[in-house]
Amino acid sequence: MEEILQIGDRWYVLATTARAGDRTRVLKHGDTFAVFDRNGDIHPYGAGDLGVYHDGTRFLSHFELRVNGERPMLLHSTLKQDNSLLVVDLTTPDLYEADRILIRKGTLHLFRGKLLHEGVHYEHVRVVNYGQEPIDVGLDLRFGCDYADIFEVRGVRRERRGEPLPVEHRERALVLGYRGLDGVVRRTRITLSDAPDGHADGSVHYALRLAPRAQRDLYASVACEYEERAPAVISYDRALAKVEEELAASAAAARVYTSNEQFNDWTNRSFADMRMLISHTPEGRYPYAGVPWYSTPFGRDGILAAMQMLLLDPDLARGVLAYLGARQAEAMDPACDAEPGKVLHETRRGEMAALREVPFGRYYGSVDATPLYVVLAGAYYERTGDRDFIEQIRGPIERALAWIDWYGDADGDGFVEYVRHSANGLVQQGWKDSEDSVFHADGSMARGPIALCEVQGYVYAAKLAAARLFGLLGEKKTARALAEAAAVLKSRFGQAFWCEDIDTYALALDGDKTPCRVQASNAGHALAMGIATPEHASRIGPLLLSEAFYSGWGVRTLAHGERRYNPMSYHNGSIWPHDNALIALGLARYGLKDLALEVLTGLFDATIVMDLHRLPELFCGFERLPGQAPTLYPVACSPQAWASGAVFQLLQACLGISFSAEKPQLRFDHPVLPEYLHWVELHNVPVGDGQLDLVVRRHAQDVSVSVLRKDGDIEVAVIV
Repeated sequence: MEEILQIGDRWYVLATTARAGDRTRVLKHGDTFAVFDRNGDIHPYGAGDLGVYHDGTRFLSHFELRVNGERPMLLHSTLKQDNSLLVVDLTTPDLYEADRILIRKGTLHLFRGKLLHEGVHYEHVRVVNYGQEPIDVGLDLRFGCDYADIFEVRGVRRERRGEPLPVEHRERALVLGYRGLDGVVRRTRITLSDAPDGHADGSVHYALRLAPRAQRDLYASVACEYEERAPAVISYDRALAKVEEELAASAAAARVYTSNEQFNDWTNRSFADMRMLISHTPEGRYPYAGVPWYSTPFGRDGILAAMQMLLLDPDLARGVLAYLGARQAEAMDPACDAEPGKVLHETRRGEMAALREVPFGRYYGSVDATPLYVVLAGAYYERTGDRDFIEQIRGPIERALAWIDWYGDADGDGFVEYVRHSANGLVQQGWKDSEDSVFHADGSMARGPIALCEVQGYVYAAKLAAARLFGLLGEKKTARALAEAAAVLKSRFGQAFWCEDIDTYALALDGDKTPCRVQASNAGHALAMGIATPEHASRIGPLLLSEAFYSGWGVRTLAHGERRYNPMSYHNGSIWPHDNALIALGLARYGLKDLALEVLTGLFDATIVMDLHRLPELFCGFERLPGQAPTLYPVACSPQAWASGAVFQLLQACLGISFSAEKPQLRFDHPVLPEYLHWVELHNVPVGDGQLDLVVRRHAQDVSVSVLRKDGDIEVAVIV
C-alpha cells in the first residue's frame, strides 16, 4: 500500500486507488452508513472502502448482483435529492451460450432501490423482460462480511483479529458472524423475500423465467446485529415510508431559494447532505463529520457545522453544545490527551477503539474545540435568546474557560498552545492536523508547544462571547475581566504574530516563540474571529485572493511558493470548502465584500461540474484552467458536514446577516449579491418565537431586503 499523505502519519487514509475516480454512492441513517459503486454493488476491488458500516465496523464487505454470471451494464445511477434512496437502472450486455445469443443487450431492465433505516440495509430488485420471447435468466447475489474496523479499512494493519463464525443457513436467510477480540459478537443477517433456488456460503441463486413484459420483484434486507441486540427488520416499502415520514417532518425547516437553478442544486444538495449526516443522540441532534472515514461525532467539526447552520437550524447548535458538554474531560489522561475542561476531539465505538489499539474511543487531542465551544455558546444565545439553556451549560462553559487559561496556556505567556501527550495521538492538534502542516519558511517542522494563529482568534472570540454571557447572567465582574483579557490578547497577538515581510500573520509560534513565517489560510480564520486589526485585514484579504492563494476554484490552504506547498496534499495547498467559508466570513467582517463574493463564486463554479453538485471535504489546489474541472482529492470524505454547511455560511457572510436576541432582530449589514443571483429568498427562518420569509434582491447600485411573511414580533434591520 502507498500512503496518500506523509509517510509515518499513521492516522491518515491509505489508498491504492482513488475514491474520487469511483464516483461512489453514499447512504447514511443514524450510526449506519453505506458506500456503493454506481451499480449499487459492494465489491472487494477498487478503493476498498465500499460496504455497509455500523458503529465503526464494516458488517457487509461484498454484495454484488450478477445476471447469468455477468455484471450488468449501468444505465443510470443517482441518489434522490433528499438522500432517502439510491436508484440504479441497469441492463445486460449480449449474453451468450457458446456462440449463441441467449439474451440481447437492452432486453432486460433491472431496477435497484437501496435505503438504510435503523441499522438495516434494504434492497429492492426488479427484473423486467422487454423482449418478445420468454427468457430464462439466472440472478445471483454474492456477499461477504469481513467485519473490518474503520481504521483497518483506512489502512492500519492489525497483528491479530477475532474469529469468523460459521455461516447459518435458513430457508430465506443467512447469518454471518464474527467474535471480536473485544469479546463482542457481531452478526450480519441477510433476509430474502423469496427462497433461492440454490445457495453457497458466498452467494444465492435465482432461476427466473420471464414471459414478455413480465417482471419479478425480489427484496433483501441486511441487518447489523449484536449478540445482545438486533434491529427490527420490516418490509422495504415500510422502511421507505418511514424514511419519507422522517424527511417530511423537516419539510417546514428554513430553506434558501434563489433565482439561479444551478445555485439551488448546490443549496438543496447541501441541505440534504447535512440532514443525512445528522444523528440523534441522548442530548440532541449532532452532525457526524463525514462519510466514510469520519461518520462519528467530532468536536471541532460539529461546532463549526452548527455555526454554519445557525441561520437555518439553530437547534442543531443546542444539540452539539449539550452533547459535547456531557463529554467534557474531567481528569488528566495522557493516553487520550485529556485534561479537565477540554472538549472532545472525536469518539469511536469500533473494536479497535474498545481495545485501545487506537486512542480514539474518547479522544481529546484538539486545541481548538474548547474555545470554539464557548464561541458557539455565545453565537447560539445571540441567535435564539435561549437563556435557560445557557444556564444549563454554564458549568461546561466555565470549565472550558478554565482549561484555556490553565492547561491551554501551560507556560503562562497568554497564548494557547498544544503538545501531544499521548504516545499514539495526533502530533498536530489544530484543524490542519496532518503531521507536516506546521513548519517554518525553510520547510523545517516546528517543534512544540505550538501556538497556532487561528487558535488565538478562537480564544479571543471565546472570551468576548463569555463576557457577554456572564454579563447576561449577572456576573459583571467576571464579564469585565473576560473582556479586558480579550483586549490584551488582541494587542499581544498583533505584536507577536504579524509578519511585515509576508503581509500576514505567522502560521504559528513554535516552542521557542519563533514565528513560522509562512503564508497560510489560517490567517483568514483570525479575520473571521475579529482578532485582526483593520490595517492587517486590509493586507491579508487581497493576499488570500491573490494568485498565490486563489486557484480560481477557491482559496488554498497554503500559498503557492511556500516550501511545503503541494496542491495534492491534505493541508498544504488543497482547497477546503469550510476553510473558504470562514475566510469569506472574515473578509466580510472587515468590509471586503467584493473578495468574499469571489470566494463564493469559485466554490459555486466548482459545484456545477462536481458529481451530484456536492462539495467534498477537500479538493486539489491546482490552478483553474479553461475547460477543466477541479481535480478531486483521492480519498476525501463526501459528503462532509462542514463542506455541506459552507454555502450557508458563505451566503450569510455576503448578506452580512447577524442576530440580536434581545429585540429579537435579524440584521443585514451592507448586503451584496453576485451577478448570477438576482434574488435570494429565505423561508421559515426562526427568529425568537416567530418566523420570517424574506427576499433579498440585487439592483443596479444596491441590494434591497423585503419581508414576505412575519409571524411574531420580529425586527428586520438593513444597514446600507
